[in-house]
Amino acid sequence: MKRTLLPLNALRVYDAAARHLSFTKAADELAVTPAAVGQQIRALEDHLGTVLFRRTSKGLELTEEGEAGLDNLREGFLRFEESVSAMQAGQAVDRYAIGAPRGILESWLAPRLAAFQAERPGVRFQLRERERADFSEANLDLAIWLAEGPEEFPGEQISKPLWVTIGPVDSPQAKGRSVGWPGDGRGSDAEPCIAVGSAGQALASVVAGMGSARLPFALASGAIDAGRVRVEEGPVEGRRSYWLVAPPPQWRQKKVRALVDYLKASI
Repeated sequence: MKRTLLPLNALRVYDAAARHLSFTKAADELAVTPAAVGQQIRALEDHLGTVLFRRTSKGLELTEEGEAGLDNLREGFLRFEESVSAMQAGQAVDRYAIGAPRGILESWLAPRLAAFQAERPGVRFQLRERERADFSEANLDLAIWLAEGPEEFPGEQISKPLWVTIGPVDSPQAKGRSVGWPGDGRGSDAEPCIAVGSAGQALASVVAGMGSARLPFALASGAIDAGRVRVEEGPVEGRRSYWLVAPPPQWRQKKVRALVDYLKASI
């Protein structure tokens, strides 16, 4: 029987757009332009002969047709990943590909990976700096996300949801200046004097004496203990913390479980 050729790239774009309900956010996740996302969605709609999204005053919404096959599609992607993992079973058991934000990679993850590697000299790591590592664009074993929970993938929490406001140790010129980054929870009414792209960049800016920043305590604690920054407020409980996340097929790999157990034991 002749099989139908499926537009897999367009389906992956559709899945991302459906999760975010935003072509722009889907484009960021897939490392393409919003225009490319829109082009793929239109091509998929032409292929299917139906409309998948509608624009409203509140933003992007899925149509009934768009919602109809979404669960089966995502299950299909997981089956694809399981098939690939099955083909890779028994191979590269000493290789790990991990995505993590730069700040937590340097301050928390790297020292623990070095200790893990010291006990297992044959282990090799490929570390990828990602604020929000995307498993669809890279063959990752594991990732660290700053989130309220593991979200669409299973995960293990590796830090408490504690946040702290820190400032430079000795920088009079930075008094009253704030360093802002996406997700710092300050609110839109508190415009920062200095805007950076990530929590790690915010920490580096504080250390450099540029101003104060609100950060996850797990990220800032090393600099606090070393006396490189001072605490202005907190720690106080927040909503987000750091999580180890991976799709279900990765969690079934013994090597991933061994590394996760080691990292959890080090907390």
